[in-house]
Amino acid sequence: MNPDNKITLLGLGAMGTALARTWLAAGYELTVWNRTASRAEPLVAQGAKVAASAAEAVAASPLVVVCLLDDASVEQALADADLTGKDVVNITTGTPGQARERAKWATARGARYLDGGIMAVPPMIGVPESGAYVFYSGSDVLFEEHRDALAVPAGTRYVGEDPGSAALHDVALLSAMTAMFGGVSHAFALMRGTSVTPKEFAPLLVEWLTAMSGYVHGVAAQLESGDYTLGVTSNLAMMVQGNATLLRTAEEQGVSAELLTPFMALMERRLADGHPDEGTAGVTDLLKR
Repeated sequence: MNPDNKITLLGLGAMGTALARTWLAAGYELTVWNRTASRAEPLVAQGAKVAASAAEAVAASPLVVVCLLDDASVEQALADADLTGKDVVNITTGTPGQARERAKWATARGARYLDGGIMAVPPMIGVPESGAYVFYSGSDVLFEEHRDALAVPAGTRYVGEDPGSAALHDVALLSAMTAMFGGVSHAFALMRGTSVTPKEFAPLLVEWLTAMSGYVHGVAAQLESGDYTLGVTSNLAMMVQGNATLLRTAEEQGVSAELLTPFMALMERRLADGHPDEGTAGVTDLLKR
């Protein structure tokens, strides 16, 4: 077997299992390990080799992909493994700081290291049209050598030699998503108990959020130019005034405004600082400590 076709995968949660099935279907020789061994059993019929320990699994392949619960789990799983000469690709969700420390830790033990941030949920893995991809950062040489294998389950996006860059990109996008989920929750709460069903309201919400997504490019242009009034159509003074209507409506509908008020408070601070003609880009400056 070509050594370039051998992969070890540590971690068989929902994401790890999806990755494993995709590599097996593509003909890779896959060795797997999971703390709960029974999770590996369904993969045996598909051709996976099951290692009795993480150390044994690491020894089986030159490329070791780690997809565990958290950074502490990674350190614990690899504690007894010989990483000398191994290529470790850690796609466990973590912080940029943890990724940088884990890179130093792996390098000190003789490995090359690549960190990753998965922008997908398990059903998207192995489905090209799903749009799934993984951010990678760290050793650019390692990334190029294993690009083909890494691209089997999902698209690849290399974001630089700083090992923390992939995690930062990952968390930045997830943070925006989380805030969007907050807005969606508030919108559904406002409509709750009316004659409009959630299924009837959902297409309107998707259509509106999609139409407003271009706002991101406008903010980016303002931040890069330093001119926060560039292309503004609804200025901060107007929006802060309009916030009163949003809050009054929430009160009338018996809905808590706690998902909205933190951002509104920042808008009011920026306005009070003398920026009525800006959009909301200035809030970014208030967030930086």
